[in-house]
Amino acid sequence: MSTLTDRAEVADGYRAGRTLPVRVELVRQLKRRRTLVMGGVLFALPFVLLVAFQVGGGPGAGNDRVNLMDTATLSGANFAAVNLFASAGFLLVIPVALFCGDTVASEAGWSSLRYLLAAPVPRARLLWSKLVVGLGLSLAAMVLLPVVALAVGTAAYGWGPLQLPTGGLLPAGTAAQRLLITVAYLFLSQLVTAALAFWLSTRTDAPLGAVGGAVGLTIVGNVLDEVTALGDWRELLPSHWQYAWLDAVQPTLQWTDMIQGVSVSVTYALVLFALAFRGFARKDVVS
Repeated sequence: MSTLTDRAEVADGYRAGRTLPVRVELVRQLKRRRTLVMGGVLFALPFVLLVAFQVGGGPGAGNDRVNLMDTATLSGANFAAVNLFASAGFLLVIPVALFCGDTVASEAGWSSLRYLLAAPVPRARLLWSKLVVGLGLSLAAMVLLPVVALAVGTAAYGWGPLQLPTGGLLPAGTAAQRLLITVAYLFLSQLVTAALAFWLSTRTDAPLGAVGGAVGLTIVGNVLDEVTALGDWRELLPSHWQYAWLDAVQPTLQWTDMIQGVSVSVTYALVLFALAFRGFARKDVVS
């Protein structure tokens, strides 16, 4: 009797694991205007910096300080590293917050979320598909910037070693590996922003609220990290480790700070992802 009942309740051929495939969700998100605009902004940034250096006479003009920015025009690898340095603090936060914070809240804002769940798409399956696509697009955004910057910088300044502001250089092959490590670290360090945006996206029907909330709290974290009176408590802030990747562009690769930064970010992210799935499973979806 129970077998007949189960068959009556589930449509013939229905498989929960086949609902809302990741590829379908990816195509949907790629076609959205905000994805195209964000991709265009990241693609254009290296060209903007190139023009700025050409017009301004090169980085470092008019000051006596020597930093990574001053080496931008020495090689394509240096130009790519400078693009990451210029964008890591804030610009790269925006696509992460956008792709992970807009994903569920936008469905609710369009009043299509309840129809997806009535399809029926299991709630965990829906969140999983959207999370994988959101993180995938975030990673793609972080890869796009240095790849375009490396191509633009190589065309403008030539292919060569990564020359360090403190002296010395890294061969081109080693520099490419270090840039790959840098991108990997930036992605892992931004998982806390992704998780915060994703959790907020499951709590509100306003995409702007989820995205803005994640960006706003990230800014607050940056401000708190500047409060030296907090002492060692600042090490609990993900923003405290946002530039730990600079240890990857040193003569000797240092892992300590990057490991600590990833540990802090992943810990917060796992908690927030768990809260998102737990809260959404119990949420009364009416939009």
